[in-house]
Amino acid sequence: MNTSELLSKWKQEEEKAKIIGWDFSYLEGRFHSDEDALPWNYTDVIKRYMHDNHRILDIDTGGGEFLLSLRHSYQLTSATEGYSPNVELCRKQLGSLGIDFHEMSDYSKMPFADSTFDMVINRHGSYDANEIYRILKSGGLFITQQVGEDNDRELVEMLLPDSLKAFAGHNLKSQTELFEKSGFKILEQGEAFRPIAFYDTAALVWFAKIIEWEFIDFSVDRCFENLLEVEKEIAQNCSVCGRIHRFYFVAKK
Repeated sequence: MNTSELLSKWKQEEEKAKIIGWDFSYLEGRFHSDEDALPWNYTDVIKRYMHDNHRILDIDTGGGEFLLSLRHSYQLTSATEGYSPNVELCRKQLGSLGIDFHEMSDYSKMPFADSTFDMVINRHGSYDANEIYRILKSGGLFITQQVGEDNDRELVEMLLPDSLKAFAGHNLKSQTELFEKSGFKILEQGEAFRPIAFYDTAALVWFAKIIEWEFIDFSVDRCFENLLEVEKEIAQNCSVCGRIHRFYFVAKK
């Protein structure tokens, strides 16, 4: 393809960039992430601590896909979400099952009474340590897996050189120290980097538009010359690669 054809193709991909919940099936076969090859399994971590009679809360549930995969009692389950397209999905899917769902974006004022939950979980979402402490019962657990500050950083630098980190300082050390200062005891923890690869430039365009908080101010027009360099690298090496950054911890009140 010549540059005009590439520009047209990438701008079409840019316009297609929409997602409901956290479903990346649109990119199937066009990228690979070792998300499932972390040294820990987040689901297994939760299930080691979860009991059938536990009252649980999932903060930033997305479309509720992960929460439902836990198969916990719907009557003992609550969830929050703040992203508008996901809110409507949750109201329809989670609400119909009897799950207590709340639209929420203010993490410092959650709509729950003191000492409500045995367990609060949070996968790749935001939180307020003091507020989580308030709503957990004595001995209750907060279990989270987070996206670290250096996630996709190599890919961001390819497209947007010298851009600031979206969540500078968001790493295992800083977050476990924050929770300890809020009165929690850290029971277990881990941090890891794993590869992520894209096999065509258009897939990276779609991804960068979706993950807009990492690829700040990305657009095909703004980053066109850098996208051409990515195209060259993929032609030479069959892919362009970066790393995902993940960490997890279990904190007890």
